[in-house]
Amino acid sequence: MRRTVLTPTGPMTLVEDKSALVASEWGGDFTEQSDVLVEAARQLEAYFSGQLTVFDLPLQVNGSRFLQDVCGVIAGIPFGETLTYGDISRELGVPAQAVGQACGSNPIPVIIPCHRVLGASGLGGFSGAGGIETKVWLLKHECAGGLLI
Repeated sequence: MRRTVLTPTGPMTLVEDKSALVASEWGGDFTEQSDVLVEAARQLEAYFSGQLTVFDLPLQVNGSRFLQDVCGVIAGIPFGETLTYGDISRELGVPAQAVGQACGSNPIPVIIPCHRVLGASGLGGFSGAGGIETKVWLLKHECAGGLLI
């Protein structure tokens, strides 16, 4: 099932499968209803309006164990804070480049906040719609990223 939410960074479609959120994608125009989608839409709207800093939703990251591990670390980065690809690579004992690739494969951006992961000396990449401009918008929204933005 899919439900689209209008956000300041463009329409975002939330995707549910088996009572868990499995994706958030920019674009779309869906109005399907389920308890999970209604709650995810409510939380996403609250996040963008500055009233929510922690998502509490059933998530399912479909992908390799490595992707699930990286997304697990990213999901733990608090609102307004950042980590670098290197920080995550040291925590998991893997190369930073592999962490960057996994960040780019995050199926649930914003809710699993890959925008909070930065390069050692810059913003790093962002594979969501709008690219780096969306990442900057999200970091500014959270007052994160310091001198980089």
